Formats: sequence, structure tokens, C-alpha cells
Amino acid sequence: MRPLLKFLHSLGAVGLIGTLAAYMVLLWTAPPPASVEEYTVLRGAIASLSSWLLLPSLGVVLVTGLFAMAAHRPFLDARWAWVKAYMGLPMFEGTLGHIEAQAQRASRILENTPPGEIDPAVLQELMHSEWIALWFVMALAVGNVALAVWRPRLRKRPD
Repeated sequence: MRPLLKFLHSLGAVGLIGTLAAYMVLLWTAPPPASVEEYTVLRGAIASLSSWLLLPSLGVVLVTGLFAMAAHRPFLDARWAWVKAYMGLPMFEGTLGHIEAQAQRASRILENTPPGEIDPAVLQELMHSEWIALWFVMALAVGNVALAVWRPRLRKRPD
């Protein structure tokens, strides 16, 4: 059971970090929000990335990480494992509450507003928010991988 959980957890982390990187590439190469038709195609690609890779990878990472802690008793005493578990909370919030929410908001604006009435400044502001959230979640994800590889002792300081 433990090797399967480790494999799935690693696979989920690869998927999560890879999807965040692909998302960043799409935003980096994005057409200006003023060219609504091209920008709408970009948003469709981002929605597909999010639905098919980002959210499932995040779910696999979080669930297998918690199951691995429950299945392997020494992880319950390892502080690095608890740090990883606690880092999962802001990863979850950052992904669902910011990255996914901003992407859906931009898609709704594009769907519900006639092309001539879309304010490019609003879409640019949403992209800026996405960038901040993407870098935040990417830093947490890479930090989690570093903790898993490095496994620092994180001992209490002597009084």
C-alpha cells in the first residue's frame, strides 16, 4: 500500500507542478485582452488545463499525502510530514480560491459580455491576480517536493 501511495503522490506532484508551469506559459504567451477572440481561445485552453489536470492533480496530492501519513506511522512523528500537510491547506485555497476562481471569472466575463463592451483592463487585472496565485502555489508545491526529498529533522530547540 505504501509504495502505491508514494507513487500516486509523486505522480500527482509532477502533474500539479507541470500544470502550473503550462498555465504560466499560456499566460506568458497570451494575446492582449483587447483581441477578444484570441483571448477567448486562451481561456478555453486554461479551463481545460484546470479541469483535466490541475484540480485532479491537486486532489491526488492532498488525498495520497494524508493517506500516506495514516498508513505509515513514522510519518506521524516526522515534523517535515506535518509541515507538508499544513502547506497543503494554502495550496488548496490558492488553487481553488484564487487560480480557479479568477480563471472562471475571466471566462464568465468573456461569455456574458458582448465583445465590444469588454474592458481589457478588467481582464488584465484578473491575469495579474492569476500570476500572483500561480507563483504562490508553485512555490508551495516546489517547497513540498523539497521537504519530501530533503526530509529535515525540524527538532525543537532546547530550552
